[in-house]
Amino acid sequence: MVNIDPILYIGISQSFFALILVLTKKPISTANRLMALWLFLICIELLFALLNSKVIEMYSFPFVAFTYGPLLYLYVKFMTKPERKFNWLALIHFVPFLVFFVVSVVFRSIPLMKDLRSFFAPDRFISLRIIYGIGLFLSVTIYSTLTFIEISRHQAYLKSIISYTTGMITLNWLKVFSISFYVAFLVLFILGSLNLIGDFIPFDPYFVVFTFITVFSFVFSFYIINQPVIFGQEVKILNGEDKKEVEKYTRSGLKDKQAEAFLKKLISYVEEKKPYLERDLSIQDLSDATGISRHHITQVLNEKHKKNFFTFINEYRVQEAIARFNDPKNNVFTILAIAYDSGFNSKTTFNSIFKAQTGITPSEFREKSTGIKE
Repeated sequence: MVNIDPILYIGISQSFFALILVLTKKPISTANRLMALWLFLICIELLFALLNSKVIEMYSFPFVAFTYGPLLYLYVKFMTKPERKFNWLALIHFVPFLVFFVVSVVFRSIPLMKDLRSFFAPDRFISLRIIYGIGLFLSVTIYSTLTFIEISRHQAYLKSIISYTTGMITLNWLKVFSISFYVAFLVLFILGSLNLIGDFIPFDPYFVVFTFITVFSFVFSFYIINQPVIFGQEVKILNGEDKKEVEKYTRSGLKDKQAEAFLKKLISYVEEKKPYLERDLSIQDLSDATGISRHHITQVLNEKHKKNFFTFINEYRVQEAIARFNDPKNNVFTILAIAYDSGFNSKTTFNSIFKAQTGITPSEFREKSTGIKE
């Protein structure tokens, strides 16, 4: 058997120090408390694994894994809506964890799952092992799906209130993490299944499990520590208002004639004042400048202009960039400089939006229109 002790020592050390950093991070938030709890549980699980191999059998089932999915999901819920109050009903997500914690304590002296190849052994605990395996798979699958949906909703909402993107606001890193988290667990389930029926893999899945936990806790803690509070430091537009306000515009009572007037006023202001040249333009900025409420701006853009705020503003930015490309005096500037001057906040965002609207990349457009290669 492969010696996993070095991996356990590394995982315990880094999860413990990451826990300290998250707990001392300012401002204190429910989301960070949840992640501190996750890092603490990871540290405990790795410590128990070390004690299991060196001192005494600590548990029958590795029950801590039932907290990973719920904690990731709740972290996203409180990260995307920091003003949300913690409801004790959220503890229902941890019922499976509590159930298998009790089972592990009750049957601590019995080797319920000592070897994966004896998983289907016809003893009196086979049903319990099957329930455990199915339960863990469903927990990871369900909560990974819920996390993905929550982040996708958050990203769709952002497009109705801001005209720019950053990884820290859109939580793209967390979406990638949640997908990677599920895929990694799926691979572990497959490896474990292969080990159930024979020696089909040349290494110990037990070693892979704790390597996976150690690596993921390191990556996740790195991003958590660097993640600012959304709608706090990065986005300055919500002012504690509920997101559902924007969704209520269909019942706002706005008359068709007034909606047309609002749209005309918005377009006139944007084309005359060019607020889209501000890289961090938000719907609140446009509301303050025009005197039209945020949810009315959202309503008229969606119903009358068939666009969300993000698309509405970035179409003007693309038009601005095209005009600058076609102006010979801008030939001395790089594509990135023109992108920034047109209101975009990153090259990646500029390239993707420009290609979506024109069908070609900015460099291809510039080469066709001016003959300049970059």
